Amino acid sequence: MSDEGDGDGYCTIGDTTRPPKADGPPYAECVLCREPTEYAESYKGVTLCPVCEWQEAQRSACSG
Repeated sequence: MSDEGDGDGYCTIGDTTRPPKADGPPYAECVLCREPTEYAESYKGVTLCPVCEWQEAQRSACSG
């Protein structure tokens, strides 16, 4: 069983949609650290700054 190149690996994460990036201020606050994000303030939902987004990806990445 090969998991190379088929794009159907066991570590894929489901819905990875992101909010649209803002053209300019005002920016939404990160829900974890309250820093400005690159997303529009009008976006409804969870927004993370680039640092927290990266840290969340590290936490949820496959370890095996």
